[in-house]
Amino acid sequence: MTIWNALPKKLDRPAYRSLADWISAAIKRGDLAGGEKLPPHRDLSYKLAISVQTVSRAYDLLIRRGLVKGEVGRGTYVNARPVETSPPYLPHLIGDQLVDFSNLKPVTGQLHMDCMRRALSGLSSDISESALLSFRPATTLRPYLPAAVSWLEQCGLTCSSDQIIMTNGSSSAMAIALMTAVDGSEVIATDAVCHYPLFRMSQYMNFNLTGLPVDEEGILPAALDEMCRQRSVKILFLLPNGLGPLALIMGLQRREQLVALARKYDLLIIENDAWGPLQPRRLPPIVALAPERTFYFTSFTKCLLPGLRHGYLIAPEAFASAASNRHLVMDWIATPFMAELAARWIEDGTAEELLSWQKTALKRRNALAHELLAGMPFNSSPNGLHIWLPLPGGWGEDSFIEAARQKGIVVAPGSAFALPGAAAAPGVRICLGNMAEDQFIFGMQQLAVLCHSKPEGNVFAL
Repeated sequence: MTIWNALPKKLDRPAYRSLADWISAAIKRGDLAGGEKLPPHRDLSYKLAISVQTVSRAYDLLIRRGLVKGEVGRGTYVNARPVETSPPYLPHLIGDQLVDFSNLKPVTGQLHMDCMRRALSGLSSDISESALLSFRPATTLRPYLPAAVSWLEQCGLTCSSDQIIMTNGSSSAMAIALMTAVDGSEVIATDAVCHYPLFRMSQYMNFNLTGLPVDEEGILPAALDEMCRQRSVKILFLLPNGLGPLALIMGLQRREQLVALARKYDLLIIENDAWGPLQPRRLPPIVALAPERTFYFTSFTKCLLPGLRHGYLIAPEAFASAASNRHLVMDWIATPFMAELAARWIEDGTAEELLSWQKTALKRRNALAHELLAGMPFNSSPNGLHIWLPLPGGWGEDSFIEAARQKGIVVAPGSAFALPGAAAAPGVRICLGNMAEDQFIFGMQQLAVLCHSKPEGNVFAL
């Protein structure tokens, strides 16, 4: 008796998800081996007395889970090794000789330590009891809302305090926005070379994430229009201020074009502005152009201090209650200690001091990158935390990354950000803030030498 004879006679609803869950469990138990072919859609639909479309949805869900792959003209097969993909950054720095360009973080210095020591000293003597002992989110966080409103004004957003959901940073805010906005198998449209946390989160949550082609300003309106006419698109996920891997900044006309399409097809928008007010000459955020359909979030970890894990989420009015409820389920409350610290720094000017310092530091790092990589075309933004380097002719990603590591340099592979089917040229993301300036200069010099060299047939270490 084959594994398919053990299929349940009746599937729980929704049937496509129950079928996908049953096959997933069979793969994880080892009952379905890598390379094994799944039954044709029509055969399985007949066996279970369900529609071919239901089987197709189940197989699509399994593909999004990374468990199977479809091959045109041949069928659907269990992946040989359904394993976790590696993150595009180095989780644990081994030794002290590597220059790590893979980790996206701001520049830091003694100023950051001094500000934190002063803040902790002050908090030790006069922090409120509610910030440490209360379990009531609305009551505990209410005193910090005026500071939040002030900070969001710097980001180009005018809002009232009752619109703000305080979160434990951007990842928390993004998860809440996705959980609130996405219902079922509707498509989330985003850049084909994608924000890595969105890519992984969508895999874990079984969201249908689909990439769109871009130009130097981001998603092409014509491509979005075509996708909306052909598929059930529900969400448009945007990173308009240089945060995406390709470091693209969206102009005002492009923002307006995408908003017009969102209104035409009744799309919800999720705007990731995790860098906050880092970039000079900021254009209006998407949420200012379409507040009725945009989830907007920002945080402090990239623009002020990596350890200040606190942020703000704004949801469209129709979804505000649902977003608050999902935040309660996920986190219950943004950490009051972090909210207290952020509010104090906004009110006493420390936040502005750190922001100004960061802008200056990143402007210098970007200028050094242009100087040290002279002659090499790459994408960057004025105060961005990273650049995108298309690889010179002859270099493949794997060979370039291994050659860089032999020189003590770690960079993030571009393929880690590419959604399935994305036609992305080989490239690497190079983060600018994760080291002292002397290390930065040394690392960039080594990368420049590598870019002007021809790849060796074999790279090995003695």
